[in-house]
Amino acid sequence: MVNASSSNNAFVRRALLTINPAITLRAADSLDLRAHAKVSAVVGVPLRQLQQRRDVVAFATSAPMAALKGLLELLALAPLDEVIEHLGDHAESPTYEQLAKAIDELLTSGSSIDDAVAVLAYAISESFPAAPHCRRLFEEREVFALAELPEIVAPTVLASPREVNPAIREQRRARREEEKRRKKPNSLTRPSRPTRSKIVPPSSHPSAKSHVDVTPAPPSRRRLLFTPLELSRFDVAHPLVGAVLLVEVPFDALDPDLPDVSSKERPALVVAASGDELLLRPIYSNPSTTRSIFQPWRRVGLDHVSYIDDVRVVVANVDPHVQVGQLTVSEWNALS
Repeated sequence: MVNASSSNNAFVRRALLTINPAITLRAADSLDLRAHAKVSAVVGVPLRQLQQRRDVVAFATSAPMAALKGLLELLALAPLDEVIEHLGDHAESPTYEQLAKAIDELLTSGSSIDDAVAVLAYAISESFPAAPHCRRLFEEREVFALAELPEIVAPTVLASPREVNPAIREQRRARREEEKRRKKPNSLTRPSRPTRSKIVPPSSHPSAKSHVDVTPAPPSRRRLLFTPLELSRFDVAHPLVGAVLLVEVPFDALDPDLPDVSSKERPALVVAASGDELLLRPIYSNPSTTRSIFQPWRRVGLDHVSYIDDVRVVVANVDPHVQVGQLTVSEWNALS
C-alpha cells in the first residue's frame, strides 16, 4: 500500500521502477540528446547514460529528479491526452469516481497498466488537482501497486590502513632528507638580487591610453531546469521571462464553498513562454510546503508579503498583459 505522506518524487522513482523496462528504454531511445543546446546537463547526461548502459533501476533510483520527470512526462503524454478526452468537461478537477472511470476507459481502449501508472504518477508529480485521487487509486487497486524503492545502505566499516614495507619507508625518508639538503641555501653563495620590474610612465601624448578601462561583464540570468517537453513547447529566452504578471491561475483543488469558481487572478512569475502559452510560477499570500518567500514582493509593487510556488502552471498567452513588475538578474538568480 502506498503511504499518502510519500513525497511526489518517490512516486516518480517508484513508477519508473514499476513500468516495464523495455517501454522505458524505448522512450529514452526516442530522444535525440546529441549535444542538444536546449537540454541541460542535469537532464541530458543521465538520459544518455540510460541509453548507453540500459540500467533502468540505477536510473530510477539515482538520477536527478529533472531527468526522471522528463522521461515520465514522455511516457505519460499520449495516455494522459486520452484520459483528458474521457473526462471531457471534468478534466480540470475531476472527482475520484470520474477519474477512476476515465482510467478504466483508458485500459478498455487498449492502453496498458504501464500507461495508467505513468499517467497517475505524472499527475501526482505535477500536483494536478486530481493528485489525491491518483494516490487513492494507487492505494486501493492492487493492479497499480508500485515497486518499493531499494534501500541504499552506506558502508559503516572504514577500510583498514595499507601496510607499508619498512624498507620502502626508509627509502622515502632518505629521499626527503636529500631534497631538504639540496634546497638549503649555501652560506658561501651570495643570493641573486631580486629584479624590479620596469615601470613605464604613461605617455603625455593625448592619444596615448594611461590605463586600460576594464568594465566587468553584467551578470547573466541563471538558467532553470526544464523537462524535454517544456523545452520543446516553450521559449526559455522569451521577452516575457522574468516578468511578474496578473493572470488567471487555476485552483489546485476545488473549493467546496465556491464550486463554480475554478481560477483566481493572482500575480505569477513567467519562467518560459510561447506565442500561445505562458509557463508560470504562481505567487500566493500564504505559505505552504511547496512555496518559499518571494523576496522582491515589495519592490515589484505587491502590497503584502508573498510566496512563490515551486509548482509550474500553464496558462494562455493572451494580450494585453497586466505587468506588475520585472525581476532583476540578481533577484532571478536568488530564487529557490
